[in-house]
Amino acid sequence: MSILKVGIIGQGRSGRNIHGHLLVRLGDQYKVTAVADGLEDRRVRAEQEYGCKAYATYEEMVANEELDLVVNASPSDLHFPISLDLLNKGVNVLCEKPLAKTPEEVDQLIAAAEKNGKVLAVFQQSRYMPAFLKMREIIDSGVLGRIVQVDFTNNGFARRWDWQTLQSNNGGNLLNTGPHPVDQALQLFGTDIMPQVTCIMDRANTFGDAEDYVKIILRGQGRPTIDLEISSCSTFPRAQFTIQGTNGGLTGNTNKLQWKFFKSEEAPEQELTRAPLFNANGEPAYCSEKLTWYEESWEYAQIEGLSMFDQNTKSLYLMLHHSLTTGAPLEITPQQVRQQMAVMEECRRQNPHIYAQG
Repeated sequence: MSILKVGIIGQGRSGRNIHGHLLVRLGDQYKVTAVADGLEDRRVRAEQEYGCKAYATYEEMVANEELDLVVNASPSDLHFPISLDLLNKGVNVLCEKPLAKTPEEVDQLIAAAEKNGKVLAVFQQSRYMPAFLKMREIIDSGVLGRIVQVDFTNNGFARRWDWQTLQSNNGGNLLNTGPHPVDQALQLFGTDIMPQVTCIMDRANTFGDAEDYVKIILRGQGRPTIDLEISSCSTFPRAQFTIQGTNGGLTGNTNKLQWKFFKSEEAPEQELTRAPLFNANGEPAYCSEKLTWYEESWEYAQIEGLSMFDQNTKSLYLMLHHSLTTGAPLEITPQQVRQQMAVMEECRRQNPHIYAQG
């Protein structure tokens, strides 16, 4: 199996703790050959941990190394310009989220990848979350009937004051946390059309100028309604996932799911009655029937000693390795992420009190 030589831009919480941490466990597929970071202590640490070369800038790294892939784990506002530069330098790129800020920026990245014959991948590893995969399996099985509504909730209580609270750094809950649930939501809504978007945003506990409360409703004819909430002022936990269907529903989180449904063929036959309803005693009655309910559950089981997050990350890297070595299409495409950026752009447009229009 081909071992791909990787360079990582950044050795912070993402570049080291997520990407570097997992890549060293995938030695049959990847080798961290070089890193780039402006802080000397991080460069020294990377040399010791990976046995690689370390550079102060990504430009130096790319100029001096023959790399099969560069992981762009730079600060969020640098994702677009650095990825664009790398693609134009003829480098395959895996970019952290958010890939960009606008659909137009994603278009430029796609064009650069196509022009230079290179792969542009996006680190949307939550697509491989076991609970999400199980949800899709349950939906596809049809036991819940037609899906009417899906709720995604990423809530907690947090007062935050770092660089990811600033609009200038592409911070805020929409661009920081939002790429994962929005990506999942669009997979269930359908990526073939643009949804109708309604969005409310607020600044509640943040110390920056970006939002930390986001409510998004996605709608479309013949599509499930998506209710997506990301809040930093929620003190009581709620189910992370809730599905409403015509034959049942589902609730749960990343660790456990429960679903309940009835079978149409076992349900009593009913028809619309316009006349008043009466019970056996001749008294006015309300619609009442007995359905046989089936209940099932699922719990996450750790695999190979990896955390759930690492398992998601591993799945993405294995997919990417297959794509880079065989030419197989990516399962997570920049075109799909472009739709995500279009939804987020509409969210900003609808909230000028937070995002003034230029």
